Amino acid sequence: MNKQEWVKLLKTDVKMFNETREETIDLRGASLSDANLSHADLRNVDLRNANLRNVDLRYANLRNADLSRADLSYANLRNANLRNADLRGADLRDADLSDVDLRNADLRNADLSGVDLSRAIFRAVQGYRRTALRSEN
Repeated sequence: MNKQEWVKLLKTDVKMFNETREETIDLRGASLSDANLSHADLRNVDLRNANLRNVDLRYANLRNADLSRADLSYANLRNANLRNADLRGADLRDADLSDVDLRNADLRNADLSGVDLSRAIFRAVQGYRRTALRSEN
């Protein structure tokens, strides 16, 4: 499938996407704003520069996903798996990251302004302290 076909399937049928997905999928720059992607299996997916503004990603598996420079502002990522995810330079303003697993994630230069990180798992997270301080200024 090409990028547009993967995006269409993801927006319309997450269950079918999960059943037919390939090990790696290139969705760089994809526009998925306002989509319901809860429970989506997005492991190893390349979502660099993607528009994920206001997306429902509750319980999504984003392990090893590349979300660098993605717009995740106002997204609901509650209970998502973000282990080893690359979130460098991502816009996470006002996103809900409560109960997420961020072990080994890279948050360098991410905007965490207004983010809910309650009960999030932080172990070996890169860039969290520096990013948190930068976003408060």
